Amino acid sequence: MAFKYPNPDAYAFLDEYRGKVFSGKWPTVVEMFEISCMRYPDRPCFRAFHPTEISLTYSQVRDLVLQISNYLLATGVKKGDKIAVSGKNSPQWAVAYLAVLYAGAIVVPLDITYNDTDMETLMAFGGVSRLFIDSDRIENIGTKTGRLSLVEKYSLEENSKSYSYVFDLKAEGSCRAEKAGEDEVAAILFTSGTTGVPKGVQLTHANLVSDCYQAQCLMKLYPEDVFYAILPLHHAYTMLAVFFETISVGASCVFGKRLVVPQVLKELKLGKVTMFLAVPLLFNKLLSALMNGVRKKGIIVYGLIRAMMGLSGFLKKAFHINVGKKWFGFLLRQLSLENARICICGGGPLPPSTFKMFNELGIDFVQGYGLTETSPITHLNPVEAYNEASVGHFIPGVEVKIVNPDSDGNGVIHVRGSVVMKGYYNNEEATKEVLSEDGWLNTGDVGYEKDGYLFLTGRAKNVIVTEGGKNVFPEEIEDHFQLHYDVDQICVCGYVLNAKEKSEGIAAIIYPSADCRKAHPSDLEEHINSIVETVNRELQSYKKITKVIIAPDPLVMTSTKKVKRFEVEKIFAKELGK
Repeated sequence: MAFKYPNPDAYAFLDEYRGKVFSGKWPTVVEMFEISCMRYPDRPCFRAFHPTEISLTYSQVRDLVLQISNYLLATGVKKGDKIAVSGKNSPQWAVAYLAVLYAGAIVVPLDITYNDTDMETLMAFGGVSRLFIDSDRIENIGTKTGRLSLVEKYSLEENSKSYSYVFDLKAEGSCRAEKAGEDEVAAILFTSGTTGVPKGVQLTHANLVSDCYQAQCLMKLYPEDVFYAILPLHHAYTMLAVFFETISVGASCVFGKRLVVPQVLKELKLGKVTMFLAVPLLFNKLLSALMNGVRKKGIIVYGLIRAMMGLSGFLKKAFHINVGKKWFGFLLRQLSLENARICICGGGPLPPSTFKMFNELGIDFVQGYGLTETSPITHLNPVEAYNEASVGHFIPGVEVKIVNPDSDGNGVIHVRGSVVMKGYYNNEEATKEVLSEDGWLNTGDVGYEKDGYLFLTGRAKNVIVTEGGKNVFPEEIEDHFQLHYDVDQICVCGYVLNAKEKSEGIAAIIYPSADCRKAHPSDLEEHINSIVETVNRELQSYKKITKVIIAPDPLVMTSTKKVKRFEVEKIFAKELGK
């Protein structure tokens, strides 16, 4: 039986605005927001509870966006200028992002956890001329490399003494922006490190808007929905699946600044969140805490609840009868998910058991797949026909092919369609490596497809997916050891942190130099660990090395003196848990 999209007319309403608000196949991000403001002017748009409560309607957000974009234009911003936004999640972050686009400029969202030097390096490479950033970081940015002294800076928080607060930016008169077209770049997202030539993914307005609406063919959204932005907004996953999906349907978004479970539970409850998107780490933590609490009630109670969950899951899957919320409301309230309609997991591999148990509790729990280079959603599980072992069915507008499949059908996943990036910014060589002339993107991931559903069986060649769902490239970490002469060779790779949850930690396999081995015959391990600790202080938290293996022999290398990563991993498979 051919697959039928559960919500095929998700964006049919756009026809009413075509020729009035926009003229192409897709509206731009600006035009998409304008349409929602016309449809839902008085609905709540952006909210936050910490550190102070703030609530803005669509009309109020639009007024602020126009005010700030007018200031940018009045002070010299032109179409195509690059303006960075970096900070903890907040309504101010989202308003600044939209204001940049309203001015015809390009947004460069940056990870707030980058150190000052790395952030400046990316800004310089991207040609950033202005920056919106949190007040605790604003003073030092631009002072490290000497290349950004002329960058204009604005604070996303009110407590900055020397810099203008984003909501206070105003200009006399009215300036007219030169609008960007749907096929022009809206945002540049940096995906890998700051060593070598950075990879800045160029996503067009059509990339982002088409992904936003086409994903809704697999999942119906409503103006009454409340999304929760707890994962970093600079990341493509949250930016599209929370921020953009919210404003595309006139829904509301609650912004969370701290990924701390008690704070998360409080904001889920206060915001009456219906759409909760997170990474495997958070969902696994919540479920583990819940089930541990049930176990403490005794084996009889635990056995009874697990049996009821099994029956609930069967009824939901086989007959689409959801009794879980009624039966297990007392458990969902402990997770502040009593209002949740759908939970979506992305950013890393999720155990099918977690997927299954949330559905048994009555939550429509699904997962998706995609890359920053694909805006990012290419696949999504429909709640009406989910598959626990799959990352989802391809969305409309996306083609998938499996290249060089083995006897089991596993091959490299290639995708093509409206969601695929324009290319890497100022990096033609890297673009050609992954994007063919006829538009096929090599994801680097390995898997197979069945009836339109995608099943992942491996990941990109070198990437490590950490417990929090972060992608870490080994080369980014290895480069930090170049000036440590006591380290002759290093191979950074993932080790099995939790086989059940399919999460990885970061290991460093190190072969010390001859001089180091000679100078530290009795305390070699302690000395190497001290070097690793020094490097860890330079790294973002999710990139820190948590296991050190000292190699007794030189690591296997190629003729060009590069470590043969996979061969080294095989040699140390036991230590890595593989």
